[in-house]
Amino acid sequence: MASLGPALRPNPWIPRSAYWMLAGMWTVVILLLWMISPAFFPKPGRVFAAMGEMMNQGLIGELATSLGLFAQSLLIATLISLALAYLTVVAGVRPFIMALTRARFLSLVGLTFIFTMMVGGGRPLKVSLLVFGISAFFLTSMVDVVASVPREKLDHARTLRMGEWRVVWEVIVLGQMGVTLDVLRQNAAIGWMMLTMVEGISRSEGGIGAMLMDQNKHFNLAAIIAVQIVFLIAGFFQDAFLAWLKATVVPHAALATVRR
Repeated sequence: MASLGPALRPNPWIPRSAYWMLAGMWTVVILLLWMISPAFFPKPGRVFAAMGEMMNQGLIGELATSLGLFAQSLLIATLISLALAYLTVVAGVRPFIMALTRARFLSLVGLTFIFTMMVGGGRPLKVSLLVFGISAFFLTSMVDVVASVPREKLDHARTLRMGEWRVVWEVIVLGQMGVTLDVLRQNAAIGWMMLTMVEGISRSEGGIGAMLMDQNKHFNLAAIIAVQIVFLIAGFFQDAFLAWLKATVVPHAALATVRR
């Protein structure tokens, strides 16, 4: 327990064992709060019973459908956003790309009809809505990442007799890869939150969002919480995978970390 003392001070280093002890303590606190929650809120036993029923109704299959849809949308959104963000180094297209970043203020619901007329319904509609929603935020973040590269790094690369596109590749693309993967991880979480709404707009192929909407329509609160727990766990695994990807691709980025 003595190792938990530094955890009460700002910016400490704590051993991994203390970190997991803190995580366990907070887990217990959350479970206790859940058990003493108001009567209308279903208790853990009822929620896990509902989860078993949802499993029998194909919850895992619907989750797999949603994961496939999300992976496809995230890949397309990542390629589009990175390409546009890196092109901001060209002054001629920078105003157009900056205008595209304002798309994050638009509502997906209001754009559904436009996308339906452009790509039709079904999976293409869901992919296009998710790509638009993720790209709007991802592009905004990546434009800031590109703009934040210090001029000294660019000048240093030029002193090595690199051409301007080589400077972009070495300093902005490769040099900022760790930050780029952090931005990807954050915006993937935003897209994950959009997924159920998009699947509720277009219910073709099913998906966990369509299942959640059905339970919400019937006011089945225990089943809603059960689906949300599965959705949350899947999100944790997604986040952990992207964190592993960063540690694998740019292991040196962890050297700058001051906290655990």
